[in-house]
Amino acid sequence: MGLFHPLAQVNGVEGLSLTASACNNFSAVTVASVIRRSYHKAVLQLYSLQQISMVRIYVHNKPLFLIDKVTDEVEDYLHRPDTVFIDELNSPAISTILKEMEKDSVYASVFQYQNAEALLDAFKSHLTLVKAAGGVVYTPDKELLLIFRKGKWDLPKGKLDDGEKLEDCAAREIREETGVEVVRIVLPLQVSYHTYHEKDKHILKESHWFLMETDKKSNLTPQLEEDIERCEWVPLSTLEKYKSNMHASIVEVLSEGERLFKQKQR
Repeated sequence: MGLFHPLAQVNGVEGLSLTASACNNFSAVTVASVIRRSYHKAVLQLYSLQQISMVRIYVHNKPLFLIDKVTDEVEDYLHRPDTVFIDELNSPAISTILKEMEKDSVYASVFQYQNAEALLDAFKSHLTLVKAAGGVVYTPDKELLLIFRKGKWDLPKGKLDDGEKLEDCAAREIREETGVEVVRIVLPLQVSYHTYHEKDKHILKESHWFLMETDKKSNLTPQLEEDIERCEWVPLSTLEKYKSNMHASIVEVLSEGERLFKQKQR
């Protein structure tokens, strides 16, 4: 089949709370701490093993869907005349769809293949992959941490160092960018993808997100050398007004974190 098809052809897991009894030379607190760490490690591993059926990559703040089957969400996009559809996996097809996404006339793209994970791997091979991690951080007072960078509200995140664990990277970047110390990882969130150009490289950034908790609303120190102008603790009740000035990928991450945070408060 050809590369492009006209429109007419396109038919809470929560953090663990437990009571531990003292055992041998271990205190109850020590036993609980070990079990809690093991529990969160198991949750992280479980999320990493989830099968991929759809990936959303943001190119110029527009969605490019990588799918193995058409879902209701994707079908809505396919009914638009300004959505590009491709169903043939090869390097020229990837180059073509990325170039199409740069056009103002294109609203979104859908790339379908029999295996969405293999499709994602093909994009990772075609582009320069950069891994990063960050977090949706909340306080006991129901406030979430936001940063303001390059004219947009954002979430703290940064590149993964060699040999660094993703959750350690997220906590480190939050501390470096805002001065906030994370005390607990509550739950892994989604993995987001977006592209950008850096010198002569076309980058695919893979950002791993976590719902995280801090025990107090500490003073904020924006990392100016990373173009962070300010940091704010934002009450959950006022969060919606900030989303209008965010990149679409960040809105998705924040909305997921907000939903899970509200579930945890029930």
